[in-house]
Amino acid sequence: MRTAAHRARALILAAVVPLAASALAEEGAPAPRKADMSVREITSALFKAKPASPVDLSKHNLADLDLSGLNFKGAKLANSDLYGVDFTGANLRGTDLTHTRLDRAVLIRADLSGANLSGATIRRPTIYSDLSKNPADAPRFSGANLTGTHVMANLSGADFHGADLTDADFSPLDGRPGQGTITALAANVLKGCDFAQAILRGTDFEGAQLTFSRFSGANLDGANLLGVKGLDKVKGLGTALNLHTAIH
Repeated sequence: MRTAAHRARALILAAVVPLAASALAEEGAPAPRKADMSVREITSALFKAKPASPVDLSKHNLADLDLSGLNFKGAKLANSDLYGVDFTGANLRGTDLTHTRLDRAVLIRADLSGANLSGATIRRPTIYSDLSKNPADAPRFSGANLTGTHVMANLSGADFHGADLTDADFSPLDGRPGQGTITALAANVLKGCDFAQAILRGTDFEGAQLTFSRFSGANLDGANLLGVKGLDKVKGLGTALNLHTAIH
């Protein structure tokens, strides 16, 4: 016969398990399945790739693989699951990363210049090699397409020079219908980032920290700057385009 203590424990488990599952879903954790390609297969394909014929890795599950230091030679990675992938020092210049999931990916010194990250998610990636938050570790997104990208990260020191961040979301709110709650990350930290000449049309920076970031010649048409911290110390804000149309 079940005791009162057993019944109480059963009730607690019944309440906790759904909450844990919900937390994992919000975190964006990958399904419990292995990557469908090995590091060796990817490395071999990239080694053989020619400039006119980039490797097509689209729609693959590459979660948690160690792909650090690889030259992707403009590979196609669209719609791939890149959760937790280690891209430390990787050359991702000009790669197609549209609608990929880069949540929890390691982007230390990764070069994503000119890459297409339209519609991608970059939630809580690892950016620095230690707790000192060395800006030299920050990834590069210069000239990249980040339209509609959702970012929740400390990307201080990152290079967004000339990037297209139209409608990119740097707010800490859970945007799912009916949610509107604060996520585990209280704010995006973008101190000392270079947004010079970037297109920030409709970009949502609500609550972000932008101290000492550079906005020279950036297009702020319709950008959301509500609750931004350090805006008074932003460099080149006076030369930004369409600042008068931004939401303050």
